[in-house]
Amino acid sequence: MELFEKQLTSKQLFDGKVVKLYFDEVELPNGKKAIREVIRHSGAVCVIPVDDEGYVTMIRQFRYPFGKTLLEIPAGKLEPGEDPLCAAKRELEEESGVNAEKIEFMGMIYTTVAFTDEKIYAYLATGLTYRDSHPDDDEFLEVEKIHISKLVEMVMNGEIADSKTQVAILKAEKMLLGK
Repeated sequence: MELFEKQLTSKQLFDGKVVKLYFDEVELPNGKKAIREVIRHSGAVCVIPVDDEGYVTMIRQFRYPFGKTLLEIPAGKLEPGEDPLCAAKRELEEESGVNAEKIEFMGMIYTTVAFTDEKIYAYLATGLTYRDSHPDDDEFLEVEKIHISKLVEMVMNGEIADSKTQVAILKAEKMLLGK
């Protein structure tokens, strides 16, 4: 049996600034029909900036859906047609005031595979220089540096809940230890 669902119909229910919501009817591998509610997203980037001493420039930001402030790495959504690497450089500089000599692609993160097609392109930034940040008008951020070893502990004990940040911290630590 081929693991594939064929789209039969698709109806857009919502067209927002960040997401679009679709109601799709699909044919399952066994021939039966099912409904899929799908959120379409333009994609995003995240960047973990690690300095020569192993400190990571982190962002604290209030996240409305959870009603609390979360500790995250710099990140942001892609503009239509924007190159992910260009977006990563832009978000890193806007949110944290950091520029990087080197930015390495760490991989793709599918954030919530059951109902959204959002993809986050993850990057590791090194060779850092610092300026003042200049977030968007609707972004209110606190910037702080935390050593990557402490961040790994925070991921493992549940202090960091954001998935892109968890993945980036663990991958970056592994990549940096291998150098």
